[in-house]
Parts: sequence; C-alpha cells; structure tokens
Amino acid sequence: MARSEVFGTGPNGETVTRVFLSGGGLTAKVLTWGSIIQDLRLEGHSAPLVLGFDNLPDYLQHSPFFGVTPGRNANRLANGRFSIDGRDYQLEQNERDITHLHGGRDGIASQNWDIVELTDDKVVLRVIDRDGRAGYPGNCTVTVTYQLKAGGVLSVIYESTTDQPTIANVCQHSYFSLTDGHDTSDHLLMIAADAYLPTNDDQIPEGGPKDVAGTPFDFRSLKPMVQMEGGERVGYDHNFCLSPERVEKHFAIHATSPASGVHLRVHTTEPGVQFYAGFKMNVPVPGLEGLDYPPYAGFCLETQIWPDAVNQAGFPKAILRPGDVLRQETDYIFSKE
Repeated sequence: MARSEVFGTGPNGETVTRVFLSGGGLTAKVLTWGSIIQDLRLEGHSAPLVLGFDNLPDYLQHSPFFGVTPGRNANRLANGRFSIDGRDYQLEQNERDITHLHGGRDGIASQNWDIVELTDDKVVLRVIDRDGRAGYPGNCTVTVTYQLKAGGVLSVIYESTTDQPTIANVCQHSYFSLTDGHDTSDHLLMIAADAYLPTNDDQIPEGGPKDVAGTPFDFRSLKPMVQMEGGERVGYDHNFCLSPERVEKHFAIHATSPASGVHLRVHTTEPGVQFYAGFKMNVPVPGLEGLDYPPYAGFCLETQIWPDAVNQAGFPKAILRPGDVLRQETDYIFSKE
C-alpha cells in the first residue's frame, strides 16, 4: 500500500508531504517540495545513493539544489535575457546579479508540487509556474513521474506545456555518491560525448562545442572522475554534448565506485548532460545519516538541453510553444556487481 506522511511546513504555510516508493530492488523517499528525491537506496548496499537532509528547514536554508527539479529553465542563461519571435525578455539575474540560474530564486525547485498519482512504486507530481514569475512569459505546467522499475531502474519522465511561447528545460538534480560514505574520489566515469562546451568566467558556453580528445573532458571510456590539469584537480561543471537534438532514449553515461561495487548507468533522450563534480559544495549542517558534505561529496548528472541554448546559434531547440509537449526521459539504472 502506497505510503505518505507530512514532512514539514513550507515558508508560506504549505504542507510538504513525503512519499515512500519501493520496486525493482530500490527504495526512494520523495518530497512534494521541489519534487525532491530525498533518499534512494539499492538492495545490498546500505548507504544512501543520493545526498539529502532529514528535515525541511535544512533544505530551505542549506541545500545546493539537492534532488530537486530546477526550472522552468534549468542551468544558466546569459544575463538573464532571451528573445522569442522578436520580443525581448529579461529574467531575474539570481546568480551574482549576472546570470539567470535554475529558474530563479523562487523557481519550481522552491515550490510545493501537487500529488497527481501515488502507487507503491510510482509518484506523479505537478506544478504550475505562473506567467510573469521571474520574468517568464506564459503559464508553464510541469509534470514529473518518478517510478522504480525492475532491474534497479529509477525512471524520470518530465512533461512541460505552456499557454504562451516560452523557454523550458528541466532536469533531475540529484547529487549521487556510490560509496559507503560520501567521498567520490575513487569513482570512475564514462560519458558518451565527443564534445563539451567550454565556458567563460560566468559559466556561459563560449565558442561552441569543443572536441574532448586530448583534454581532461575526454570520458569516452571509463576513467577516474578525478583528473588533474596544471597540478590542480579539474572542477567539472560543464555540459557534455550527447547529441545535436533530443533523440530516442539511449545509453549515455556510466559511473561506478570500485570500492563499493555499485554502478550507475544512465539512459536519456536529452542532448546534453551537465556533469557537476560538486567542488563548490560545503554544506554547514549534517546530511542523511549524519554525514558531512564537503566539496566532492557527490556529483550531478543533469540530463537536459544545452545551457543558454536559446541564445546560441546551432544549439538544440529551447523554445516551447502552446500545443506542444516537452517530454524529457531519463533512466538512472543502479546495480551492485
């Protein structure tokens, strides 16, 4: 029988609910706040696979987007500006007063989603991002389906619709750790991408896709997640170009911890993945099971459209129009081998 409970009260008096899912050798706890994946466990591996908190106040005050769905436009937008059909829009510049990041300060990651459906192994959540919030045009409805399927599969499906032309791009922003603690220094990573996007000082793509060959961004075969350049550890927070447009769901990423034997394989429809190594993280309060979260305690694999796509020639489509449905699918597949 599907289970849920009150997890806390949001800043505007909202009742935040936690639901419990089980299936396919996985268990998960999901919050209605930001559609957060709070906890995820694999049978035979006792430690949590994601970073998170045991209470809502810590999410509200200290979370670097742990487990949320950021949007309506995830990632960065240069100067918070874009144009559609000759009309210019200015969004909130919530990152250092320069760029627009993850939908703004009160984006859908900071809203309480409604439960549409709940079963033992699946929850469907929905939120409406209202016209004008942070400067976005149109009412944009985002629905997420989290389902635990046979074979250790966490299936994530997003569907977005709008009543005015807008930009839309969401993703799952869990921080993963495949060890028995929270230190990713032993992890290996493979990303099936021949190119990545170099960025400027504002972390906006600059110069278009660059060949990964001969660079620390070449993860086309399984190799250590820790790479050195100029005597320093590379701080990854970059988009890897999986395809020029959204495609049929396919294998794209493999991560593993040799110490624990846990593997994560990712299949996605999305043209890009933002690999963030967690180097900026320094959480001042304990996380799940009292664990500390210093830099590199977890890593993100944000499957999505390329950042700043609406402003960059040749990047994948970024505009959502009335009557269309933006469907984004990703499977996170866990195993212990």
